[in-house]
Amino acid sequence: MKKYQFQIELQVRDYECDMQGHVNNAVYLNYLEHARHEFLKTMGLNFSDLVRRGISLVIIRNEIDYKRSLVSGDRFMVGVILQKISPLRYCFVQDIYLLPEKKLVLKGRVTGTGVNSKGRPELPAEVSTALDGLG
Repeated sequence: MKKYQFQIELQVRDYECDMQGHVNNAVYLNYLEHARHEFLKTMGLNFSDLVRRGISLVIIRNEIDYKRSLVSGDRFMVGVILQKISPLRYCFVQDIYLLPEKKLVLKGRVTGTGVNSKGRPELPAEVSTALDGLG
């Protein structure tokens, strides 16, 4: 397992599963998003607060490699590494592991940017400062 800047443990709920009893592929996006939001909070960036202030952090690309399925009741960990890739873009490298075995379930890369009130790419100073601090 990689060394992550942030980790969160979660458990699969029944309603997240498809007819075959596996977590629906789209639900994994929710797991990744929840982990990103919790990680941002640890950096002093509350996603909901940013939105209320007119700061939109948006996803511009999702890349996901599914390795195995989770089923109802499974405990799992989402690991997060945040990287600044340009003055306007950042990337969350995220992996999901089945616990306690630590078997890889999913590998993901989520690229994002900020958008100002005019719809133009812009990262607010507090976000840029937080990203620069990852160095």
